[in-house]
Amino acid sequence: MPVTADHIRETLDDYLAAHPDDKGLLARLEELLHAGADLASRKEFRGHVTAGAVLADPTGRVLHIKHLTLNRWLLPGGHVEADDSGLLAAAQRELAEETGITASVVIPAGHRPVHIDAHAIPAKDEPAHRHFDFRFLFRTSAYVVELQTSEVTAAAWRDTDAIEDGTLRRRVREALR
Repeated sequence: MPVTADHIRETLDDYLAAHPDDKGLLARLEELLHAGADLASRKEFRGHVTAGAVLADPTGRVLHIKHLTLNRWLLPGGHVEADDSGLLAAAQRELAEETGITASVVIPAGHRPVHIDAHAIPAKDEPAHRHFDFRFLFRTSAYVVELQTSEVTAAAWRDTDAIEDGTLRRRVREALR
């Protein structure tokens, strides 16, 4: 069952109820939902949703991966696929694909994203477009099993200070207390 506009709307509404100050940052996402855009399709170049995983170990460190193409340390995540049952499931699938850490050893910290980021993706193999990244917090005591070498060159557990986005960093710290 694919990720639907209703699911995206419900997840966004739940998120904005908890974080009303983010409404302005996510206005474009709301506009696209209202316009009937297929936000689960990566072919929707006005913008589409992606799903990210913030994975914390028992000491509060967060897993970062080194992205092959971008040559940057990022959090695991990626595009929604047709067989994802929801955004949380998509984040968990991306985490497992990129790191080999399976859903059986990962516990979601909740069903609401800890953060939704809107950022521009420059033109390369596709036209320039926007990603609306629904980031979910997970906990685990497992460690990286096998990296997806087609996209990831390394993995490292880092202190929450390494999270680049200040809002995400603050929310993850609060959730891990």
